[in-house]
Amino acid sequence: MNTRHLTSALALGAAGALALAGCASGNMAEGGSGGGGDKGTITLGFLPSWTDGLSTAYLLEDQLEKLGYSVEMQTLTEAGPLYTGLAQGDVDIYPSAWPELTHKSYMDRYGDDIEDLGAYYDNAKLTIAVPSYVDIDSIEQLQANAARFDGRIYGIEPGAGLTKQTQETMLPGYGLDGDFELVTSSTAAMLTELDNAIAAQKDIAVTLWRPFWANDAYDVKDLADPQGLMGDPEALHFLGTAGFAEKYPDAAELIAGIQLDDEQYGSLEDLVVNEFGEGREAEAVDAWLEQNPEAFSTQRS
Repeated sequence: MNTRHLTSALALGAAGALALAGCASGNMAEGGSGGGGDKGTITLGFLPSWTDGLSTAYLLEDQLEKLGYSVEMQTLTEAGPLYTGLAQGDVDIYPSAWPELTHKSYMDRYGDDIEDLGAYYDNAKLTIAVPSYVDIDSIEQLQANAARFDGRIYGIEPGAGLTKQTQETMLPGYGLDGDFELVTSSTAAMLTELDNAIAAQKDIAVTLWRPFWANDAYDVKDLADPQGLMGDPEALHFLGTAGFAEKYPDAAELIAGIQLDDEQYGSLEDLVVNEFGEGREAEAVDAWLEQNPEAFSTQRS
């Protein structure tokens, strides 16, 4: 992984760490265009270190401003407070949720106060990954090789659905809970561990997910999951607070029309996170829209 990718990841992690309780700010402060209109204000809540939501948040900011709305970005560091804010109406949209499996526990708790605005990507999945030079290919092989990994799998935020799935389902299901510890902290910290291990050609196992730019930035491979304990592929959704579509029908129509394939999503995330980076997100979205003029049916110009 090159220095630019890692610096971007650490910057995003640091930004999120400053916003544990959420920090609402106008789009100028977040690097947006500062545009908007008089239709009202829509608040987008996301975790900066989870770059699927970061990327689609800035895409929505661009499109909603073109419809005449003002947009505020509210950044958090854990999924739980984000779902709480969405259910309570403090956040209008979560721009990249995993409600089918990964965040199902949050939907079970808050779903009555949340509105599904549509899925934009249909092949998201959770993984356990190792560098490509590691000579094991399946989660089933981890138990016999625990010493090589110092009995550790490096994970992300403690409140992430990926953490819950790994800790409560995968580890006991494969009999690894006595041999492995899931080390949690943040996405940026996990990537730092991965980066350092690869530089030293050491064995390491981490929790990852797809789509995520790190899968391309690093030479890693997903371990086979023959029991399916990391969960089936699921769709990424735009979620709104209850009553969103009734209050903002044109915005809901636009959002429902967004459908991204692997190539479109990958290029959006790469432009926002890596090519342009923090403070230039609006430029990244402009470049992506120029490259993908027919990405979704209700795009406004």
